[in-house]
Amino acid sequence: MDQPAAIILAAGKGTRMPGDLPKVVHDVAGAPMVRWVADACLDAGCSFVSVVVGYKQELVRSIFEKDAEHGFVRFCVQDEQLGTGHATQAAAEHFEGFDGPVLLLAGDGPLVRFQTLARLIELHGASGAAATLATTTIDDPTGYGRIVRGADGRFARIVEQKNATPEELAIREVNPSIWCFDAKALFRTLRKVRRNETTGEYYVTDVPALMLEEGLRVEIMDGVPAEEALSVNTPAQREEVEAILLSRLGAGSGAARIDGERGA
Repeated sequence: MDQPAAIILAAGKGTRMPGDLPKVVHDVAGAPMVRWVADACLDAGCSFVSVVVGYKQELVRSIFEKDAEHGFVRFCVQDEQLGTGHATQAAAEHFEGFDGPVLLLAGDGPLVRFQTLARLIELHGASGAAATLATTTIDDPTGYGRIVRGADGRFARIVEQKNATPEELAIREVNPSIWCFDAKALFRTLRKVRRNETTGEYYVTDVPALMLEEGLRVEIMDGVPAEEALSVNTPAQREEVEAILLSRLGAGSGAARIDGERGA
């Protein structure tokens, strides 16, 4: 089995952030936010990270020049913004013949700790699941996809807020978009994802339920600290996330290294 790898979705612009930079390039606590995510993946034991780029991709690529030279970071292009499922599929070229687990994260979530990712990889491998979702429980789940469990307490599906019933809206266990998949099962199932009738996009959140329909196993790693679910979509959120990162750095707790280099 191959060593773990990771996919980071970093192709979007981020319409609520100022200026015309790709959202993931914005600085948070001394480094572009996508740098924090990539370093967490690598420090968790990933052999390489596939970064999906698109809008002003040269700016994202420039963050990882040395990492790319040494093979720690690879790039793939999402030419058209057609959702998270479409973006993930763009990374398939890096996983031909790959037989192992792959993390999947968004590039705008710099608070995820490498310890959380290492635990997710370990749990995923021990369970033999096709997919393992990290979940967190928060007081105000507004805007997050809710985790719906079956009568047996196991994962059933993810329901987005706009599609949720009043009962589902009351669910406080949410999807922070921190996943671990069997790579072969992921890309096979992505081909079955249908275009959303409302948005015209393809969503990776449809994948776990499709896996269940195939008889594959889907597990949950719950109890992820709520702060690790925070993403950056606005200047106010950037300030909130930066304050947490600076506090971590001051305490020396759980922050990935941000050095831009990883050996020859």
